[in-house]
Amino acid sequence: MAVIIRNEVFSCFVFYGVLLVIKMYIVAIITGQVRLRKKAFANPEDALRHGGLQYHREDPYVERCRRAHINDMENILPFLFLGAIYSMIGPSLSVARFHFLVFFLGRMLHTAAYLLALRAPTRSLAYTVAQIPCISMALQILVAVAAYA
Repeated sequence: MAVIIRNEVFSCFVFYGVLLVIKMYIVAIITGQVRLRKKAFANPEDALRHGGLQYHREDPYVERCRRAHINDMENILPFLFLGAIYSMIGPSLSVARFHFLVFFLGRMLHTAAYLLALRAPTRSLAYTVAQIPCISMALQILVAVAAYA
């Protein structure tokens, strides 16, 4: 384990990866809190606990929060895989940090744009910006391992 932590690129990746996982937890908590505030529960047993079956319903803002969380899972989980493998192929620390930072900032802006309903194309641009380092890492990984395929 000590050897892995001494890998500066991997440690940098872990830093950003953990921040992104924490962000995902925060969005999940926000979704739950909005459900409670709006009294819009996905399950009848939750609605019954909080006032009755009339609260077993959808709410547009709860759905927005939920979609933001789903989008995080669809994008952050692949980043965690790509970043871990990318860290092992020996990129320079400055280039790797740039990849990780761009992805992190793109995802933060994407979440803010989703939760705050910022004007289009803010969310789309944030998504696209965050995908660029992932594509770059994926291509570099493929090049590094192509000889073994």
